[in-house]
Amino acid sequence: MENTNKKQFNFKEFILNNALIIIIAALIVGIIIVDPTFITNPRNIINILSQTATRLFIALGTGGLLILAGTDLSAGRIVGFTAAIAGALLQSPDFAQKFFPNIQKPSILAGLFAAVAIGAACGAFNGFGVAYLKLHAFIASLGVQLAIFGILQLFIAANPYGPQPIGGFDEKYANIVRGGFTIPGTELQFPYLIIYAAIASVVMWFIWNKTVLGKNMFAVGGNPEAAEVSGINVTRTIMIVFIISGIMYGLSGFLEGPRLGSVTTTTGEAYDLDAIEACLIGGVSFSGGIGTIPGIVLGSIILQVINYGLLYIGLNSYVQIIIKGLLIILTVALDTRKRIVKK
Repeated sequence: MENTNKKQFNFKEFILNNALIIIIAALIVGIIIVDPTFITNPRNIINILSQTATRLFIALGTGGLLILAGTDLSAGRIVGFTAAIAGALLQSPDFAQKFFPNIQKPSILAGLFAAVAIGAACGAFNGFGVAYLKLHAFIASLGVQLAIFGILQLFIAANPYGPQPIGGFDEKYANIVRGGFTIPGTELQFPYLIIYAAIASVVMWFIWNKTVLGKNMFAVGGNPEAAEVSGINVTRTIMIVFIISGIMYGLSGFLEGPRLGSVTTTTGEAYDLDAIEACLIGGVSFSGGIGTIPGIVLGSIILQVINYGLLYIGLNSYVQIIIKGLLIILTVALDTRKRIVKK
């Protein structure tokens, strides 16, 4: 009897510890059962990876803040604003309703620099609120989210031709984002976006695992008081991680405009929640100090497989939102349970 109870207890523990994996696997299997072409069509794989690419930049930035036991609700709006700035600077000279009519030779480097600089500034503003004003990251980033959204609306409304989506991008800019190379022996195009995301992942892996900043980040996230006693500059570490997150958002914004075809006031909406969810699915702890770059990459891909798959089988978009919301609750609940068990 005692052995039976022990086996039953272990089985329950297994189910609880792996509930998220089981549910996600069930979702994916369900999508494949409804429409087997989802997995057999290689074009779907390319589309999923391509759509993951720009969102992965956001998750890579947000992941560092979660390691610090923080969060960022402003990421999506920063992406939208930087996308609008880059898009306005890089419209085609022949486009009739240019935001900046005097720009006849759009510079891709200028657009990239503007997006990254604004993203970094927004990240620094968030970091200042957390590191120096001692605000909770939730409150600091919520305030920045609202402020940036207002600025984005004012910016788009300032168009000389009236409020309208920012589009008509320069051909070189569009090709850098939407282009790719043909996979030998097929008619499939492998997007440059996937390569950019892979490079960003490698760079962030190096920062997290091979630099003093990375070691300090994990130490601060695990126990800020102990980190400070050991000589780590906690304030500077928080500021740098927030600035890096802003840079990643700026890069995402630079790529997002041409990927979508235009930028509106809704661009970037809820991207921050997707980034947080991707990180949590990838094993980043909401309590801080735990997480890996490969986990974030895998979590981002898994989340996009679910999003794309549910859309592919024609599931109502409102139901998709419900499923994503429940996944967030489940991942945080399981993460909390693991932390309590360890204690």
